Amino acid sequence: MLDNLKGYQVILASNSPRRKELLAGLGIAYEVRTLTDVDESYPDTLQGADIPLYISREKANAYRALLKPGELMITADTIVWLDGRVLGKPHDREEAMQMLRALSGRTHEVFTGVSLTTTAWQRSFTAETAVTFATLTEEEIAWYVDRFRPLDKAGAYGVQEWIGFIGVTHISGSYYNIMGLPVQRLYKELQGVPPYI
Repeated sequence: MLDNLKGYQVILASNSPRRKELLAGLGIAYEVRTLTDVDESYPDTLQGADIPLYISREKANAYRALLKPGELMITADTIVWLDGRVLGKPHDREEAMQMLRALSGRTHEVFTGVSLTTTAWQRSFTAETAVTFATLTEEEIAWYVDRFRPLDKAGAYGVQEWIGFIGVTHISGSYYNIMGLPVQRLYKELQGVPPYI
């Protein structure tokens, strides 16, 4: 599958264990390449899906000068969106608790922006998934935060972890998008990549 990629060296510009696992699940050979201190800020005027799309492009632009012909880089950014604001990665335990309290008993959106970049072109897309949580008790929230320490996760949760097992009541859209990479959509986009000759 994806024979059109055979001429490319595919690069994942992410240290996320979840993105690595999901991309490997597509059966694509790839290497991980990351830079330190890539700017992930964005203009205040951006809303919802436009935010991770912008950041995925900015991440790609940070690497672009280092790309060689025949390299295809994948960059991605995922946000949790609730009440018109971003719930990013929590800075500490209390912020993680506050985020989960806000998500409890409600539906929020998860947006991922993905950019495919070579020295010659760039293609970008977004994916959206709506996630509904049951009402979580304070005890459940504290147990999850203390046991799983979700400080590296947007919205302070990993859907593939205990909190997803007991808390998520409904998903509309890609489950894998919530983990940080909408692999079905990525597969479709990769099918359209022109062969490198």
